[in-house]
Amino acid sequence: MHPGLRDSCCFWVWGLFLWFSVGSAGDTPPTEQPKCTDFQNANPFRGTNLKVQFLLFTPSDPRCGNLVEESSDLQNSGFNVTLGTKLIIHGFRALGTKPSWIEKLIGALLRAADANVIAVDWVYGSTGAYFSAVENVVKLGLKISSFLSKLLVLGVSESSIHIIGVSLGAHVGGMVGHFYKGQLGWITGLDPAGPEYTRASLEERLDAGDALFVEAIHTDTDNLGIRIPVGHVDYFVNGGQDQPGCPTFIHAGYSYLICDHMRAVDLYISALENLCPLMAFPCGSYKAFLAGHCLDCFNPFLLSCPRIGLVEQGGVKIEPLPKEVKVYLLTTSRAPYCAHHTLVEFNLQEPRNKDTHIVVTFFSSNATSSGKITIPKQKLQGRGVLAHPTPQCQIHQVNLKLQASRQFWSKDRTIIVGKFCTAPLPVNDK
Repeated sequence: MHPGLRDSCCFWVWGLFLWFSVGSAGDTPPTEQPKCTDFQNANPFRGTNLKVQFLLFTPSDPRCGNLVEESSDLQNSGFNVTLGTKLIIHGFRALGTKPSWIEKLIGALLRAADANVIAVDWVYGSTGAYFSAVENVVKLGLKISSFLSKLLVLGVSESSIHIIGVSLGAHVGGMVGHFYKGQLGWITGLDPAGPEYTRASLEERLDAGDALFVEAIHTDTDNLGIRIPVGHVDYFVNGGQDQPGCPTFIHAGYSYLICDHMRAVDLYISALENLCPLMAFPCGSYKAFLAGHCLDCFNPFLLSCPRIGLVEQGGVKIEPLPKEVKVYLLTTSRAPYCAHHTLVEFNLQEPRNKDTHIVVTFFSSNATSSGKITIPKQKLQGRGVLAHPTPQCQIHQVNLKLQASRQFWSKDRTIIVGKFCTAPLPVNDK
């Protein structure tokens, strides 16, 4: 026999020449690759039985979900008890399908944080009728709480657990936090669901008592999102409704219904992936914010302005944390969404007998942004807040235009004289 064929055998079978190799006793079998588990798909017409999966994702393979049910599964799948744990909970799934944004959020979290990322797949319990999904919230909260107890047995601390809940999933996170008596580290609600929850009790919905730090990003308060504050810090993005870049007519179909609501997810992913900060400012109302009445974060945050993302406590550096603080920010219409807020102010040389409206436009190399200053009659000063994609130092031209009278037949040829000032926010001095 040829020496190179010592461990091989040849056979003639039914006229076909077959060749196969026979391994020696010392050979090791190939390492078995872990089996990836995907989200389930549910038939929305077959009820909403609760079939929950916990899928662990690791940096080595961010697209492969490892099904973890028991402590042994966690120990054998790359779970690291010394790291923090991010738990993602999706919301209502009308058609019983996997959330389209889930993989992008998982990948962004794994790149931004050295942490375990676990996605809670409850597609079966969240499909069909919305009210049926709401009825499953308590049961799901109990299942997640039971799963977290296994993490605690392994040595994970309660304060290292961060729940990120989307829409209805935000209230599930609140329920879990309630079961743990508010001792979980962090809950982030991405446009927490409004229907059935606006008038719900604190025990039934997300609230500031559910974790050591609770934040919520509101982007659709006039439709699918909740309009009341539910955390320590509540971001009302562009006032909390009608996000720039989203369709404004119902003819856009599904996108019209869901775009504002899902913008909270897009913003959070963008905050994880980009260095440009999504900074917000506490204010009594969105109108007051736009009018330039809230220029710093002294009250109540002692100048530590909150930021969307994985900054500890949102960047707020005071203890104890105040509750249900509404903060406002403006964004652009597309990723990375971040905008640099600027105070614009005009001081008239002489008062006028009617309101004066001045449109201010900033020009940079690749963007144009406009805002409005209103100077009340018999007053000398007016101010407003303008948001621009680039910092103030990159603005190469500013245009000021006196807004014409609403009476189209009258021509206002008035020339006004005064002083124009700008300052980037936060403005901590004069």
